[in-house]
Amino acid sequence: MSKPSILVTRRIPDSGIRLLKIKCEVEVNPQDRPLTREELLLGVRDRDGVLCMLTDKIDAEVLDAAGPRVKIFANYAVGFDNLDISAATQRGVLLSNTPDVLTDATADMAWALLCAVARRVVEGDRYTRAGKFTAWKPLELLGLEITGKAIGIIGAGRIGQAFGHRARGFKPKLLLYTAN
Repeated sequence: MSKPSILVTRRIPDSGIRLLKIKCEVEVNPQDRPLTREELLLGVRDRDGVLCMLTDKIDAEVLDAAGPRVKIFANYAVGFDNLDISAATQRGVLLSNTPDVLTDATADMAWALLCAVARRVVEGDRYTRAGKFTAWKPLELLGLEITGKAIGIIGAGRIGQAFGHRARGFKPKLLLYTAN
């Protein structure tokens, strides 16, 4: 029996491709860009499965182009706005996404950005690279203190909670808002 045929619409880490290749014949988009609509329509043809990206619109046209052999479109993303759930359901095609995979990464990045802005990291980097730094000056690029300040978090979902947990070391007054 032949291995299932899988299309990966955009390069992903090699470890993921190696796992797929254990059980599947895998074709990966060799370009470091999203597939064009035409490339997507051709690429899904006669596949058992497709590992797609949030940038790939998986609608009735794509599902029909894939044909009756396709069993799943696995979305390499937390969201699913690009997936036509109704069209897939009508054709008996499974859809999946990767919920919670970016919670920690997003909370980490939010903290990195908060610290960078408060402490003027980007300005300081540019200033130093331009050769303008000559000696320490008490008021130069001083920035703002984070420890003990009030920090507002809009949305207390997975990411908001993860961001709040990271805040504990800074002893802030947390202000939470959620629409629920």
